[in-house]
Amino acid sequence: MTGKSKVEEPEEGDAAEPTGAGDALAEANARAEEYLNMARRLQADFENFRIRTERDNEEFRKFAVWGMARSLLTIADDMDRALGAAKEETELVAGIRGIRQNLMKILEENGLAEIPTDCRFDPNVHEAICTVDADTDGEIAEVFQKGYRMNGKVLRCPKVKVTKKKEGDETCQG
Repeated sequence: MTGKSKVEEPEEGDAAEPTGAGDALAEANARAEEYLNMARRLQADFENFRIRTERDNEEFRKFAVWGMARSLLTIADDMDRALGAAKEETELVAGIRGIRQNLMKILEENGLAEIPTDCRFDPNVHEAICTVDADTDGEIAEVFQKGYRMNGKVLRCPKVKVTKKKEGDETCQG
């Protein structure tokens, strides 16, 4: 043995670069793509949540006054009866008429609309209280109480008398 050390030269099968570097880079790129897709899905989910929340809040605002409007309609009905009983147009009658118009204007600004009763009877929106014999069937003969919709939904059905093609006496349900 001599004191000289022998330097080994690489053989033909040895690689110049480490074997795991290419695999690690591909794995890191796959993970980055996965995280990017996850971030995009989260962003889309959040946007959908934001839109749904805004829509739900708007719907809540539309119907938040539902109970108050129903209560105020009884006051409007009382004013209608008072105006119907008035014999002459006095300052008091004119004042009540003005107050009623203001009340209805505010309710209409909040989505209230009167349900028409100058049409055929529709059991989906009208409530029949009485029937009366007539030449036609299913017409509204008289309105006992006005009905209203609020933002497209029935708040209160109009109470009406409906014509019926039949011989006999007028019948009312009590």
